[in-house]
Amino acid sequence: MSKRLFSKRQRLLLGWGAISVVGMLVLAYIAFIVKPPEDPATPNSDGTIEGLTHRHGSKTTMVKFSFEERRETAGINFHHFPATRRSLMPEDMGSGLAWGDYDNDGDPDLFFVNFYGSILEPIHEEKGRPALYRNEGNGHFTDVSKIAGLDKASFGLAAAWGDYDNDGDLDLYITNYGPNLLYRNNGDGTFTDVTAQAGVDDSGFSAGCGWGDYDNDGHIDLYVATYVEFEYRAEDAAIISQQYGSEIPYTINPSSYPPASNKLYRNNGDGTFTEVAEATGVANPDGRSLGIVWFDFNNDGLVDLYVTNDVSANGVYRNLGDGTFADIGASSLAADYRGAMGMAVGDYEHDGDFDLFVTHWIAQENAFFENRVVGGFSDEQGKPRLFFTDEADMLGGLGQISLNMVGWATGFADFDNDGYPDLWIVNGHTLEMEDDNTLLQPQRMHIFRHEPGKGFIEVGKQAAPVLAKPFVGRGGAHADYDGDGKMDIAVMVHSGVPLLLHNTSTGDRHWLTLRLRQSGGNTQALGTRVTVRTGELVQTAQVGAEGSYLSQHHSDRHFGLGSATKVDELTIYWPDGTVEKHQDIGSDQLVIFKHVADYRH
Repeated sequence: MSKRLFSKRQRLLLGWGAISVVGMLVLAYIAFIVKPPEDPATPNSDGTIEGLTHRHGSKTTMVKFSFEERRETAGINFHHFPATRRSLMPEDMGSGLAWGDYDNDGDPDLFFVNFYGSILEPIHEEKGRPALYRNEGNGHFTDVSKIAGLDKASFGLAAAWGDYDNDGDLDLYITNYGPNLLYRNNGDGTFTDVTAQAGVDDSGFSAGCGWGDYDNDGHIDLYVATYVEFEYRAEDAAIISQQYGSEIPYTINPSSYPPASNKLYRNNGDGTFTEVAEATGVANPDGRSLGIVWFDFNNDGLVDLYVTNDVSANGVYRNLGDGTFADIGASSLAADYRGAMGMAVGDYEHDGDFDLFVTHWIAQENAFFENRVVGGFSDEQGKPRLFFTDEADMLGGLGQISLNMVGWATGFADFDNDGYPDLWIVNGHTLEMEDDNTLLQPQRMHIFRHEPGKGFIEVGKQAAPVLAKPFVGRGGAHADYDGDGKMDIAVMVHSGVPLLLHNTSTGDRHWLTLRLRQSGGNTQALGTRVTVRTGELVQTAQVGAEGSYLSQHHSDRHFGLGSATKVDELTIYWPDGTVEKHQDIGSDQLVIFKHVADYRH
């Protein structure tokens, strides 16, 4: 018998090798003749990015809602940062705005934070002041800043309304580059500065802030994010680095400065606060913190805490119910190390838990953290596992479309009242214009329509023609300021005048707005969870749990009902543990529910 030329092993190797070579040749041929798909993050000729809308069977011309810019006709005459920019970080962070009904007339009023001017100059009262605009209820606002006593100039960043003294009216906290401010509402249209006596006069580089009753005692507490330990040195101005083809001055780079610890002020119930961040486990000393939001991660009735950090891991803190928090950043999968700014909270998929959207710096993609706590996953002890997964690229390309953007304020709001939350994002660069380093590069604001089963489709410039023009955005928040059942947006423009985007959408879809109030403590019912059922659709929301950037949305809870003319069942989970149910509530109205809270148990 003749001897075979190759062994069995050699024949197998030769056979598979030949197949591999043929396969590689076929792939090379395909790569040569087939045009590769365009990068969804590649800018158009006008610098905009359309994203992946075409891949989901929808066109951006399919617009179901519309907005008109109404700032001037509404009587708002405000200008942010009336000074020349000097490439210093505190000046670039922008300022926020806050919706809140300070005079209890039923209409949300609007407070604009302002950054006085250059931090190298002393403050003079004649310019750069904040402004309080009282809502007159007819689509018009009146500047009452001076009368109210809220016109003190500062290097302002954020603001948050909250009734810290439980007297039934909203007080106001303002964060600054420098001493923060707490104003007590006197109930007569005026405010008194009580910062020092309340013990909340932190003088660092504060950023976002938020009220929440973390220990559930009926006295709302205050968390304040602190950014970095910024120190101006004239010689630093000469230090320049390169990023993404642009020059980055040392004095606007957050990595140039060490992070600073955050503050948690526990309300003592007597008009004073005690700082307990380190003792409770939420000081976050390694984070360059910009934003915070209180919301219940796991539906246990306790508000948890999420902190957005720039060039550092985000803070994810679960409330243990004993006055302390557990740092679950690693296990939550929601503490990734990026440049995080703003956030939005909502139950976009109607599964009963709250999801989280986070805006980021250029080339880092925005994140859409889907909450998996009700997904049936368990930990080693058999308890529901608390974690999030980033689904941004699965939801209409929310990740890719943001690659060339720097995102700030954001929010979920049902603009077309179809029962599904839409999404808006304020963008604006931190890089300077090449031909004028006193100016920042403008970017276009995004508005996404939620199409169930397909994701989020960007329709901003089609829905609001004013958004075709880019601007340097920072803060922003939504509210139904004219009570017509359609959500509007106010946007802070850095070094410019704000936008007031009035929702002018038409159609026959229905809605319901809820206003929740309490006596006995926590008068604004912060932390209350609400579910609204219409047929098989169940929507979930929580009072005071929406986020944004340096800004505050109005606390009323708005629900789009689609074609439903009534709510079949409404369930309210009050902070004291009481559960209240109502049936057959008519649509297209504001309904107020009042609860007598019992915090003794």
